[in-house]
Amino acid sequence: MPRVSVIIPTFNRARCLAEAVESVLAQDFPGFELIVVDDGSTDETPSILARYPGVTVIRTENRGVAAARNLGAARATAGRLAFLDSDDLWLPRKLGLQTAFMDERRCRICQTEETWIRGGRRVNPKKRHAKPDGDIFFRSLDLCLVSPSAVMMEKSLFTEAGGFDESLPACEDYDLWLRLGCRQPVPLLPEPLTVKRGGHPDQLSAMPGLDAFRAASLARLIASGTLSPHQATAARATLARKAAIHAAGLEKRGRFEEARLFREMCG
Repeated sequence: MPRVSVIIPTFNRARCLAEAVESVLAQDFPGFELIVVDDGSTDETPSILARYPGVTVIRTENRGVAAARNLGAARATAGRLAFLDSDDLWLPRKLGLQTAFMDERRCRICQTEETWIRGGRRVNPKKRHAKPDGDIFFRSLDLCLVSPSAVMMEKSLFTEAGGFDESLPACEDYDLWLRLGCRQPVPLLPEPLTVKRGGHPDQLSAMPGLDAFRAASLARLIASGTLSPHQATAARATLARKAAIHAAGLEKRGRFEEARLFREMCG
């Protein structure tokens, strides 16, 4: 039985998928299985994956990255999950060091530091992007500070949380980390073992209107009753800010009825 199930969701990323797969196969930790979920790709993705007979490939209709990750997690046979976006990479020691870190800390989830590449060049994240260690909830309200490609977690924790919200076309990671972080510390392994590559047009983080998805996530989290009073107060304040920003953008485009709904979220 593998100790870690690695899940790569992908959609029309033939240009970089092989590098992601090979960065997993190059791990110096032998106890893993690799599951790639092809989310309805129409490019050369199937022929690229055919090169790797030891990799489990699941092909499905296009349902989005949240559904792809959830499907991979459902098929996973290991007790721990590690996600890798198909445009990112791992260093060879990532799985081994992260497994040892979780064993030593006896934690249910953790993430590693990462190196950022934008447009093929290394960049330094701003101070506001610094990853927290432990209590991630309050700092993660404004922006997502946990990278799926840097996370390892117990499958049981993922299942308890309900996985990624498949109704969200983007910000599904922001949503899950807040649901987990309100009750679960997320320790940080401070070594940059993940390479996060950005600057390409099909990134979900480049979609317009992301504050609408974040506001919807916050509204559901507040309504769930799982937050402490202090957490709920902070979440309401963040919801009001994000809803106001999105409403203002809708009003500029003449979409006043939609804007009214977000104004109502502002309290």
